[in-house]
Amino acid sequence: MGALDAFRFGTDRWDPTHRFETSWLLSPWALFACRALLSLYAFTTLIFVLAWQCARGSLGCTASQHTFSYFTTLTYWGLAFYFLIAAIHTATYARSGKPLLDRFPRPLQALHSAFYTTIIVFPFVVTIVYWARLYSGRWYPDTYSGWSNVSQHLLNSAFALFEIVVPRTEPPPAMHMLWLIVVLALYLALAYVTYASKGFYTYNFLDPEEQGALVAAYVFGIAVGCLVLYAFAWGLVWLRRWVTETKLGKRGKFSKRDQEAVERGDVRGEVPSKAEVPAAA
Repeated sequence: MGALDAFRFGTDRWDPTHRFETSWLLSPWALFACRALLSLYAFTTLIFVLAWQCARGSLGCTASQHTFSYFTTLTYWGLAFYFLIAAIHTATYARSGKPLLDRFPRPLQALHSAFYTTIIVFPFVVTIVYWARLYSGRWYPDTYSGWSNVSQHLLNSAFALFEIVVPRTEPPPAMHMLWLIVVLALYLALAYVTYASKGFYTYNFLDPEEQGALVAAYVFGIAVGCLVLYAFAWGLVWLRRWVTETKLGKRGKFSKRDQEAVERGDVRGEVPSKAEVPAAA
């Protein structure tokens, strides 16, 4: 294997058993419904937060604009769009047996895989940093503050756990660790561009005047923590696959077309063979 092979998109067939669109637990239509509902909740939260802040006057609208500089908000938008896109792919698979993702060029398929990796890692970064470093220790003064913070700093990780536990996805490639660090580095650049253009630090631990040399320690620590969380997510995905497929024999719930192919024994590598699929699936 050459040194640059990990950077190539590959020539083998993309996701032949439709792991991104199927579940060991839910039917394709049920998985679509869950992903669509999670996307709807995430978009509703984001839009309501923007509207609520803006309704408080001109300063509120400025606060709404500033939210797009925060890693929490950007990752939550990522969750909203991921579940929307994943729901569309799942619905097209449930309807025809051929997901829209299969018709994309290979670079976009690889980007979807990388997108999935960010979804099962970054929410945990946000949750841990917020509750361990940023949370004041006092509960919120009103219902809106409590709901918005719990939605964006706790439910985000619940959404990530859903994508780890419920679909049939494989553990993410090791190369994705590099792209996670690249995204964090790009966000660090955005944070300092925000300070240069708008005059505030998104997170106080990035302020060199206040934190001094600790800024480097925070940045390095979060990067290392991200890699640890990647390993944690990778291990959970591997464990789920081992328990559900190897131990419980639940190879997956497929579209009507693919399930009929299983029953005929005419699978052509698209789904596990009839011997591998339990009757309940």
